Amino acid sequence: MKNPLDTLTGTVIAGLVIAAAIALAIDGGFNSLSLFRWVHIVSGVMWIGLLYYFNFVQVPALAEAGADKSGPGGAGVTKYIAPRALFWFRWSALLTWLTGFSYLMVSGNLGAFTLGMGGEVPNGYQMVIGLGAWFGTIMLLNVWGLIWPNQKKVLGIVPASDEEKAKARRIAFLASRTNTMLSIPMLLCMAAATHGLPF
Repeated sequence: MKNPLDTLTGTVIAGLVIAAAIALAIDGGFNSLSLFRWVHIVSGVMWIGLLYYFNFVQVPALAEAGADKSGPGGAGVTKYIAPRALFWFRWSALLTWLTGFSYLMVSGNLGAFTLGMGGEVPNGYQMVIGLGAWFGTIMLLNVWGLIWPNQKKVLGIVPASDEEKAKARRIAFLASRTNTMLSIPMLLCMAAATHGLPF
């Protein structure tokens, strides 16, 4: 029998089987609300994990590689790693937002997008989760509207002059740093909404 950990697909399937077994043992299985929440959390971990990888690891490493005139440079990263990481980054961002929106819809909390001010009585949960949802929405728009179109120029996926690449690099960098900044209060809001306000 082949070890499932030998392939990424086998690893993910094994993880899904373990998670499904736990869900069945504890609660008799997933309902739509718990499924949306679970997929939202898993895809969000991938999205923010890649965001932090880009900002804390890849960008500084590429700067060092570019400054090291006797080193190998960053061509391997920009040719092989960055395009793959950006693929998972942008699609996990979309899946995170869609499952978060679906969770709010199924749970009757779309009022979060009005920050809980849509009814006669303000809703504290909707206010806090709504702030997180709006931060996430801005971040999603940055991924698809600024980071990805500009990274395609930087990586040579679409043709661009050196001047266009330099401008695209700066725009993608600032959008990514904005997302890193917004992820901090977003994560606070997401945790605070379900685990109590920390302030």
